[in-house]
Parts: sequence; structure tokens; C-alpha cells
Amino acid sequence: MLTLDYHPPCDWAWMLDFLGARAVAGIETVSATAYRRSLAISGCCGILAVRPHPAANRVAITLSDGLLPVQAAVLARVTALFDLALEPTVMLSHLGTLAAARPGLRLPGCMDPFEQAVRAVLGQLVSVAMAAKLTAKVVQAWGDPLPGYPGWRLFPRPEQLAILAPEQLNALGMPLRRAQAIIHIARLCLEGEFPLTPPADVAQGIKELMTLPGIGRWTASYYALRGWQAADIFLPDDYAVKQRFAGMTVSQTRRYSVRWQPWRSYALLHVWNSESWRPG
Repeated sequence: MLTLDYHPPCDWAWMLDFLGARAVAGIETVSATAYRRSLAISGCCGILAVRPHPAANRVAITLSDGLLPVQAAVLARVTALFDLALEPTVMLSHLGTLAAARPGLRLPGCMDPFEQAVRAVLGQLVSVAMAAKLTAKVVQAWGDPLPGYPGWRLFPRPEQLAILAPEQLNALGMPLRRAQAIIHIARLCLEGEFPLTPPADVAQGIKELMTLPGIGRWTASYYALRGWQAADIFLPDDYAVKQRFAGMTVSQTRRYSVRWQPWRSYALLHVWNSESWRPG
């Protein structure tokens, strides 16, 4: 068993609920006490399980034998998914009363940026539950079965999605334009042209993502939020954000959010999760 420490506070109930609502059948299971998923890294594959121990400010990670050769890379991805590297003191001080009610909220990252890019596209204009169901269909259709683990699969690799015709994805229940966007992202990844790591200029990186077919501002920003785990992203045109900022235009909301720089991603989490909050 491996362990990782973190700086408190950390709201594990919220984090696991967030991931559980988005869990994709075949590659993830989430309970009130643990997160499990399949993973492939550098030709190695297997199952990992993450169990938080809040009293010790620590998480325990168990890996199947297939992932032991790449355990350092797995730990790095677990750190990213659960935002374990965050030292929250400065962020909480900066957000002030906005974060006071739920100081343990953390920014969920991802285990695989390519997977997160595909999931961001599949989440366009559909509910969280529908996005998870669509992703599960993609996994069942093109994800390799995980040897030794009946019922488990691996998320499809870029080369598996890059060769598809848009109509094949469209048949699963997504719009053709969304299918084309996924295939284009997969092909760019194979060519080394898709930004799987955070660029030096995140704002410019988002603008460049928006030039890709089927990638609008919301999708590009959400990918930056989770795929890059960028700390200063705000979504003024998000549906829930518009509800909190009722009576304000998108431009006014964006200007209001400047007060939370450079921690606007965390401010966004608190806005999303504080139904009674309204701008002062």
C-alpha cells in the first residue's frame, strides 16, 4: 500500500460525490469511502484504489500488480485528480467569506488529459448523468477489456478513436459535430499537437482550443479547469453561474470575478456549491 499526505482541510464527502456523479461504468466505481478505476500508462495497466483517511490527512493507494512498474506516474495522477498538492491557506484567505462555509472544496483534476478532453466534449449541453452514459458507451465500444478483471475496460487510446468515422460515434447518440470533435482531438494527440499539459499562457491556450472544430468557450475552459487543473478559470456563461449572478450580464460577471484572481477556479467551485450565495 502507498500513501500520500495533503494539507487540510479537504472535503472528501464532496469530492467523492462529485466524482461519483460523473463515474463512467466500466472504468470507474466510487463509494462513500473509496475511488477505484482502471488505468493504462506506458504499456502497463491495472486497477488502482484510493481511500482517504481524513483523520491522518492522508490517502492510501493500492495498485494491482500491472501498475506497480509505473507507481510513481500513478501517484502523480492521483495527486492531480484529488488536488493533493494544494496548500489552501493563501487561497482561502484570498476568497474570504466566499469559501468560509466549505473551506475543504478542492479542484478535481483528472487521471488522463486525453480522456478528460473527450469527456469535456461529451458533456456539452447534456446533463452530468447523460455525459457519463455517453462516455460509458464509447468505453464499451472501443475500450480494451482489462485482462484479469471481468467487466472492466480501459479508456480508448487516441489511436483507437482517431480511425473512427464520425457516424460510428454519432450512432451512440451524440451529435455528428461532437463526434467529429472527438476524432479530431484524437488525431491531434497522435500528432503531438493537442495540449495535454498546461501551456505557459493558459488564457492563450484556451483561445487556441476554441479554434478547434466543435470546441466552444465553455468546453475549452472546462478542459483547462480539469485537464490542466488551471487555478484561475471562471465560467461566466455557465448556467449555474448565471443563476447566481441573476440580473448581471456575462461581461459584468466576468468583471466581478476579477476580485478572485488568481484563484478563480476555486471561487467557481464555491459559487457552484453555494446555492444561497449572491454577489454583494
